[in-house]
Amino acid sequence: MKHTQIYYKKKLKFKEPILIVGLPGIGSVGSLVGEHLKNELKAKRFATLYSPHFIHQTFMLKNGRTRLISNRFYYAVNKNQTILLLLGDTQAGTPEGQHEVSEKIVRFFKALGGKKIYTIGGYNSGSHYLSNPRVFAVATDQKTKSELSLNKIIFGTANGAIWGAAGLIISYAKKYKINAACIMGETSALDIDANAAKAVLNSLKDLLDIKINLDNINKIKEETDRLIKEMEQAAKDQEMQHSKDTFTYIR
Repeated sequence: MKHTQIYYKKKLKFKEPILIVGLPGIGSVGSLVGEHLKNELKAKRFATLYSPHFIHQTFMLKNGRTRLISNRFYYAVNKNQTILLLLGDTQAGTPEGQHEVSEKIVRFFKALGGKKIYTIGGYNSGSHYLSNPRVFAVATDQKTKSELSLNKIIFGTANGAIWGAAGLIISYAKKYKINAACIMGETSALDIDANAAKAVLNSLKDLLDIKINLDNINKIKEETDRLIKEMEQAAKDQEMQHSKDTFTYIR
């Protein structure tokens, strides 16, 4: 395989579908949101993307078989609206690979009659855990910006660069005349930030007019909260012990 390829499991026709991209990234926000939507909407896989730019690994499965690292396309119909999801194990590991894979995704979606893309990511705002994260976004066009703003998604506050597929896909979407936005949950230094993912899911729920049960995300959030409290308490205990062990002298 010399170039990125997309293989159909099942060829389908869609009417003006929306694509939501939830790939691994900061705080695993995109992955958490994508997987949760897949389960809630009971989405079915219809195509798989393989690329030589993905890391050279093969997964060992519980049934004794193997699976090559990939990105996967799913579809679901909700209230006469077709929602496509792109989930995956990884992103391309080089700048050249990122560009090739991102453009391939956008061209594939355009060939399906796609009209709008939302990429999901995390926005790192510091090292402190956020109990009430905000949701930021950038858009390729005014219409999409207005639609997202109505759902309390904040524009003009986040700054800097968007690394990886979350930013490149919306840039290529603009090139191919597809309206797009990158929606980012405010996160910190956590590897898995369910709180940020929950904030994004609440915004998408209203934006797409879909019902989402957040019980699973809440369970991950509660476990994260518990671990954070334990880490904070351990740090306090260590600081107190250090104070006891430190002698002061009056001269």
